[in-house]
Amino acid sequence: MKRYIAFLRGINISGKNKVPMAELKKQFEKLGFGEVKTYLNSGNVAFSSDKDDIEKITKQIEIMIKKQFVLDIPVFVISREGLDDILHNAPDWWGNENKEIYDNLIFIMPPATFAEVYCELGEPKEELERIKDYKEAIFWSFSRKDYQKTNWWSKTASKNISSKLTIRTANTVRKMVGM
Repeated sequence: MKRYIAFLRGINISGKNKVPMAELKKQFEKLGFGEVKTYLNSGNVAFSSDKDDIEKITKQIEIMIKKQFVLDIPVFVISREGLDDILHNAPDWWGNENKEIYDNLIFIMPPATFAEVYCELGEPKEELERIKDYKEAIFWSFSRKDYQKTNWWSKTASKNISSKLTIRTANTVRKMVGM
């Protein structure tokens, strides 16, 4: 069985799109996935499957969420090996425990591409934020105290782009690889 990680976009935020993690876990198990574990309350699910088709797995999860929770939620699924590869290619400046810097990993939802996302978000503010793309992810770090001055902060939540990505902190991503 292969290990996968699913990141659900935009659930349990400010009382919207409520999805109880215990119920989500149960529904993943009903889909035939094994060793299901959730992390935090923001839609992070590690699971095992004998299936290899990530696109089919993603569609299966999205349909289940729509049916069980009456929500149209974008889902990003990646193999544990794929996520581990991304983390092994992180730039030196990303996720290095500097408390003044906030480190995120942006996952680009297929069929969107880095070029498309970058075109919509524009240049990061050089003195406040840094990015580096690798495969279907973007390493993004920014100053905690100046986050509202960054170019990408408000834009990543805009309606035009938000359905094309989901964002997790460095700590959350590392925890998910270990599950």
